[in-house]
Amino acid sequence: MLEWPLVGRSEELAFIDSALRRRDAARGVVLAGGSGVGKTRLAREAVALERRHGARAWWVTATECARAVPLGAFADLPLEPGDPRETVHRAVDRIVEGNDHVVVVVDDAHLLDDMSALVVNQLVVQRRATVVATVRTGEPAPDAMAVTWKDEHLRRLEIQPLSECETQALVEVALGGPAERATVRRLWRLSRGNVLFLRQLVASSTFRRDGDVWQLAGGVEVPAMLADMVDARLGALPGDVCAVVELLALSEPLPVDLLDSATGRGSVERAEDAGVVAVEPSSGRLDARLAHPLFGEVRRSGMGLLHARRLRGEIATALANRDSRQPSDVSVRRAVLLLDSDLPADPELFVDVGERALALADFRLADRLGRAAVAAGGGFRAQAVVAYAAMWSGQPDIADVQLGALAELAADEDQFVKATLTRATNLAILIGRPDQARDVLGDGVDRVTDPILRNTLRALGAMIDSATDRLDAAHAVAVEVLGARDSADEAVLFASCAQVLWAATTGCGELTGYAARGMAACDAVPEFGNFRVPLITQYVSGLIWAGHLDLAGATAADFCRSVGESPLAGGTYLRGITELARGRLDAARTLLHEARAGMAPMGRASGLAYGISTALTQCTAALGDLDSARETQAFMRRSGTPGSSFDRPLERLADAWVAAAEGSISTAVTLAHEAAVMAGKRGQHMHTVLALHAAARFGDRTVAAELGDLATRVDGPRAAVAAAHAAALAADDAQALAAAAAEFERIGDLLCAADAMAQAADSYLRDGRRVPAYAATTRALRIADDCGGAHSPALSVVASPLPLSTREREIVTLAAEGLTNREIAERLTVSQRTIEGHIYRASTKLGVNSRREFATVLGLDVEGHPTVTISAGRNQRAAR
Repeated sequence: MLEWPLVGRSEELAFIDSALRRRDAARGVVLAGGSGVGKTRLAREAVALERRHGARAWWVTATECARAVPLGAFADLPLEPGDPRETVHRAVDRIVEGNDHVVVVVDDAHLLDDMSALVVNQLVVQRRATVVATVRTGEPAPDAMAVTWKDEHLRRLEIQPLSECETQALVEVALGGPAERATVRRLWRLSRGNVLFLRQLVASSTFRRDGDVWQLAGGVEVPAMLADMVDARLGALPGDVCAVVELLALSEPLPVDLLDSATGRGSVERAEDAGVVAVEPSSGRLDARLAHPLFGEVRRSGMGLLHARRLRGEIATALANRDSRQPSDVSVRRAVLLLDSDLPADPELFVDVGERALALADFRLADRLGRAAVAAGGGFRAQAVVAYAAMWSGQPDIADVQLGALAELAADEDQFVKATLTRATNLAILIGRPDQARDVLGDGVDRVTDPILRNTLRALGAMIDSATDRLDAAHAVAVEVLGARDSADEAVLFASCAQVLWAATTGCGELTGYAARGMAACDAVPEFGNFRVPLITQYVSGLIWAGHLDLAGATAADFCRSVGESPLAGGTYLRGITELARGRLDAARTLLHEARAGMAPMGRASGLAYGISTALTQCTAALGDLDSARETQAFMRRSGTPGSSFDRPLERLADAWVAAAEGSISTAVTLAHEAAVMAGKRGQHMHTVLALHAAARFGDRTVAAELGDLATRVDGPRAAVAAAHAAALAADDAQALAAAAAEFERIGDLLCAADAMAQAADSYLRDGRRVPAYAATTRALRIADDCGGAHSPALSVVASPLPLSTREREIVTLAAEGLTNREIAERLTVSQRTIEGHIYRASTKLGVNSRREFATVLGLDVEGHPTVTISAGRNQRAAR
């Protein structure tokens, strides 16, 4: 179809140019709007703009048909099936091919299959290419695509319909001269400014020239809906061309020679000439697509059920009878077509493709294929596809039923153990029923006669115990399994995971040795390769908790290099938590947001969403970004994994950081102590150290003895430095606090160093030693600035020194944030009269008479704060 000129889009083009030139974020734009509003035309202009700047362009068109096929939008990429993370990584590398300037256009991105959406997500998040995407407003997009604009990686532009003036300009350019005003107004009203509608109306209408002015030559049969317009156009085409459209509506793209064989030689050429089909080279052959997805949508909706089933069968048969350069892609498409065809089911094909769909994380397709294979007698493998699809798509209760059925289909002990291991993992981690998981494993141990297989079941039980408050029991079994000479690789993997978690949380044992053995076992059993992520995650976390930050950073970097820094593999998350541990808050926030965006498509099944949100909550709170901290705190609550109760102390500690950011220091200290008690009951000594040290950083002077005892029982430098910090704070020893700050700097923990140095400055100042106080203040604020502008209770004291006690400052801060005396009293569990007295004394010391002035003195945002007059016995709200 003739390309119309671009008219009336100067503002849109300026926005696009700005989005493509960004330097502080991913380059690209999402063009959103109704069907036919002109998104694709603007995308073409964006490509032309980038090509003028030397870019290599990729153009991808998503379709409803290709949506049923994993990586359907990128079918031209010669990729072999495998682990989803590796497949995405290879796809990104193939698209970029080492080029510094690549632009990828994704037309109708809301129709992407989940795997293709992940590829686009990674191109954006990793900033490997400039991305221009079009989406239809109101249509749900895959999560991996939606987060690219929701998390502001890409700028989104809503494309508005053309105005009447813009419509006139476009029609006059298309006709080659001025158009009658009445004609333009009629076309504009009928099209409602929709460019596609307008094009169709102009293309299907007859115009005549009266003098210098073009006008309609007779009436235009106006369709009630776009579908009627498309039907009218397709209905006028020759039968063989309509047959081409029907086949492509059910499965596109298709090779030209296949279509010619099915519909008659030359039919595709005639369809191309008619403007309903586009032909493009692909991997050494010619493929045909519909010229616009609306043709397929309308034709499919009007197609009879039996007719569609017959055609799908014909396409599937034709694909099976031809040689293909991409047999894996052909087999997937054949399987999808067979599902809804009139041909007999092929259980072997369904199982093969279903397993491939699982590897590509297309759980919806895997479930459909698996169920069809089960119905056709596919047996154990078919049932396994159904069970795994339910498990990893966030339906653990359904998965449990399917896994129970899988165990009943087991033909031997190997198959039974495979089903039992998966069911127990699902019960313990995803459903949150560790006791029931232990019962399932126990029944399996009683039933299985092979001692090696029995040990494998026991090893998984140890891993579950380690994550559910049974560290000692887990440790005992894991030691036994790792000490046996005949343990299976699976058993070594599970036992190593248990030992890594045990060593990381207790601060005991050879953490690095256990991790190395687990990684080796993981390499030996690719079927359980997904255990690599939790294994390396707990290892790096353990290094951070112990204070080995350099080794943690190096390990995370090595892992990122091996997986291409894909958030799906956890590499971005690992980099984020190591940056957070070092106090590089801006970098940590960026990485953790990218990790959360990358994990969004996997939901809770990813296993990392909870950890990401916990770390992000602490990070945003430490930056003083209270709104973001509260948002991520709520996300943390929603994403909790029931089977990972060992994380609960860290969740409570994140709550403490949010309370500190709110100015509720007493609450923050209380929450930190709750986290410490929770961790202590579980034997998680490293978490106890983190929680008690947080309390000291908030100003609590009561934790020195307990931290000192822990420092003698756990490995790594953190506990000893934390104990020294707490002891110096309890003794009000400014010099010792400064020394603790220097030690934290030495191990690389800048946030802790800033807090310790700020407390040293406060101690110097209260002792009247102004010169060292000023020096320590300067040092603390410089470290905080190096952290990206860290905020904490200790830093707030030296940043805004005031003649207030700790309690007065806390109450004044809450009052300045808008809480009433009653609300403050309820939060701090004291009487309202006590709060009134503190506020009155603080106002006298500071010489202020309203809460708005408190906010000004504290350096808080006063916008929206009411003026509240302060008196000795009450508050009165007055007009500003």
